[in-house]
Amino acid sequence: MGKTKRDQKRRDKKGRILRNGESQRKDGRYAFVYTDCYGKQKFLYSWKLEPTDSLPTGCRPCLALREKEKNIQRDLHDGIVPYGGNLTVLDLVQKYIGQKKGIRHNTQANYDFVINIIKKEEFGTRRIDKIKLSDAKAWFIKLQADGRGYSSIHSVRGIVRPAFQMAVEDDLLRKNPFEFQLCTVVVNDSVTRQAITKEQEELFLEFIRNDDHYSKYYNGMFILFKTGLRISEFCGLTVKDIDLQERKINVNHQLQRTRGMQYVIEDTKTSSGTRMLPMTDEVYECFEQIVKNRKKVRVEPIIDGYSRFLFLDKKDMPEVALHWEKHFQWALGKYNRTHEEQMPKITPHVCRHTYCSNMAKAGMNPKALQYLMGHSDIGVTLNVYTHLGLIDAKEEMNRIAKLA
Repeated sequence: MGKTKRDQKRRDKKGRILRNGESQRKDGRYAFVYTDCYGKQKFLYSWKLEPTDSLPTGCRPCLALREKEKNIQRDLHDGIVPYGGNLTVLDLVQKYIGQKKGIRHNTQANYDFVINIIKKEEFGTRRIDKIKLSDAKAWFIKLQADGRGYSSIHSVRGIVRPAFQMAVEDDLLRKNPFEFQLCTVVVNDSVTRQAITKEQEELFLEFIRNDDHYSKYYNGMFILFKTGLRISEFCGLTVKDIDLQERKINVNHQLQRTRGMQYVIEDTKTSSGTRMLPMTDEVYECFEQIVKNRKKVRVEPIIDGYSRFLFLDKKDMPEVALHWEKHFQWALGKYNRTHEEQMPKITPHVCRHTYCSNMAKAGMNPKALQYLMGHSDIGVTLNVYTHLGLIDAKEEMNRIAKLA
């Protein structure tokens, strides 16, 4: 009697009928062949045909072949490229960064920093479709264990997460494995730049004013403490930006210097950064002296059409953030060498934070303070209020009680 059509179908070693594209090799492993969306032939392998099959002794746990088939067919139906098009983590990040145009040099420097980290990591060579949530978390934990600071890891995540989101939107992946809170995985060991107290500010400025060497920086340091200007905004100020008659400061650009020592003028950090700042009498006096005593040079440096910067270095070029960071560093070093009571770290950003804290403690309206600081998000301004302590709360309660 001849075999029926059903009997002629291919079967595995257990007698089960194999579907189109399925086969079983001599060693017992199952295979499935399919054509991807690029028209290329691909293979899937597994030691199990069905999820209920037992795993051969000595073999690693794996999905059954038909589970893998189901996932692939679903991806092909939804237009998702199986295996992420074989992109590695590094490939994906570079593709994401390559689509960014017109970025500022500081942003580009951060991109380069992250790329260099990923290039050194084995994680960067892994295919993106193989990265699971647990893998992403484990990588960040490894980075911190290797000595990377929280801020560095935060920078890495700030680029890797949107890069993987791009892969999701391009139908290369179903889920973004980096969608989790960083603080739940690694310890935030970064040092928060704290504002100094009003008494410390007064002591430090008094020291600067009376010091034979550092007194030449007094006006600039005083302005940084009393205006909350970003250091790049402060360095970008020109004589034209200082309206002594109306007593206001026109902030509409910032000065930066790239790693290649190229000077560039950029827009303010955000649109809210462009603002007019009023001068107090003391700030007015400082600017008046700065303009009056400004360094005389034969040829004024011109940066992107801007000239007559307030502060010039020994090479007659505008001073940038690094100059003022060093001014504060060296002056603070001398202060602490000559005083028993040590002063905490002071930087141009500490001046800005101190100004914001002082204004908040004085009861300034948050929206007014937001404007003065050039914050685009009121949440950033309000965050200063959350750092006020018991003494500040007590003083505020006493003030309110007197008004009642």
